[in-house]
This record gives sequence, C-alpha cells and structure tokens, in this order.
Amino acid sequence: MQKRIEDQTAKRIALLIDGDNAQPSLLNKILTESSKYGSVTIRRIYGDWTTSNMKGWKESLNNNAIQPIQQFRYTVGKNATDSAMIIDTMDILHGNQVDGFCLVSSDSDYTRLATRIREHGYFVLGIGKQTTPKAFVNACNIFIYTEILMPREAPSPQPTSKGRKPQKKIEPKESGETRRIDPVPLLKAALDMAMQEDQWANLATIGFYLHQLDPGFDPRNYGFKQLTLLLKNYPDTFELRFHDEGGQTTVYARTKEKADRI
Repeated sequence: MQKRIEDQTAKRIALLIDGDNAQPSLLNKILTESSKYGSVTIRRIYGDWTTSNMKGWKESLNNNAIQPIQQFRYTVGKNATDSAMIIDTMDILHGNQVDGFCLVSSDSDYTRLATRIREHGYFVLGIGKQTTPKAFVNACNIFIYTEILMPREAPSPQPTSKGRKPQKKIEPKESGETRRIDPVPLLKAALDMAMQEDQWANLATIGFYLHQLDPGFDPRNYGFKQLTLLLKNYPDTFELRFHDEGGQTTVYARTKEKADRI
C-alpha cells in the first residue's frame, strides 16, 4: 500500500485552468481532485486580468500559489485565452516537465489538445461542467464534472422541543444529466471486461475499464462516494466479495446472473 502511495505522489501534474471557463469557489476542490493523481508542480490560470469577471480569482490564487497568466483579448469575440493555454501546454509537454496534465475548462476547443497529449503517452485529467461537449470528455483519460464538486444542501436541523413535528430531511439535488442515466449497463460492461475465469472481477480493474468506456464516469455523479457503494445500491444485479490480502481488503464483484449459472 505504501509503495502505491509513493508511486502516485511521484508523478508530476501540470494544472492549467481556463479562467473564463472555471469557478473560483471550486479551486480548492479542483486542486484536491488533481492531487489524487500526482503532485501538482505547475499551477497556472489563464485569462484577461483587466476584465471584471476575473476579479473573483485573486484571493484563491494567492492562497494556493497559482500563477496568473495575462492574455489580452486582441479582438472582440475571439478567445485568446485558449491559444495561450494551448501553446504553454505544448511547451510543457515537449520540455518533459511533467507526467500528466489537468485541463480545467468546458470548452470543446481543447479536444484536440487533450488528444495530442494522450498521443504522446501522457495522462490527461479534464475538469468541467456537465455541458462540456462529449468529444472533449472522451479525449481525456478521466473527466470530472464540476457539479459533483459543489457543496450539497445540508439537512434541516431536527427540532428538540416537544409537540413540534420533525422537519423533512432535504435530499441532495441531482447533479446534471449523468445522475439520471441508468449506470447498470455501463457497470455490467466494465465488469465483463474485468472478469476472471471464476466469474469475479477485481474492483480496481472494473474502475479502470469504466474510465476506458466513459472518462466522465464517477460514482459521485449518482450520489455515492465510492464505486463499492454504487454497486451495493443494486443488490439484485451485483454481488460483492471482500478478501483480506496481506492486511489490505480487496473487493471483487460479479453479476447475479453469472452467479446463477454456476
């Protein structure tokens, strides 16, 4: 386990943010997500800092040591930020300064950039809104929707005095279209790809194939923090097995229909 953590933290990640397509309030969450895949050694955000819509970034950038890159808008209606970010990304790529990139934007203009990075054998994490074009999502190794990073409404406090009816608990709101899509077909497809001869599949391998099939897959899109909890939500479809391997619990899964055939 310790070696896995060391291998992960040894990877260097370049975090590049399109300031016109990101929210300052989510910066800490974005850093947390990108840090899961390595050490964020390059941190830059691009935009025209002479405009009023970029003022909300100032405090967040100072607190998180992120370098603002100024890019003037030379022509009305043209986004010069995209070009500056793309040029810098390619410079970092050819300079072999990192092992992977985190591109924060919902703009389809970065689709070819993500594809080019992957062609060079580098890891690409994308972060953007649910409205991000599917082409850009699929060009990344993993894509995280910002809606699942937003704080959820806390449940209403329960009254303590007698004679008062308890208030209803506020359920978390669904986040975007992905939540409404049935995840079972995708889960079954990934499980079939990861399945061993005994019909069981390692959960980590299932997770790998889920991102191969859909880079935007995340259990949090469906209201669950972990893949294990998402599978448990379908007890009539999936069966889980927990196995202790050298002090570490490994989770395996299979479909109920496979179990019935044995």
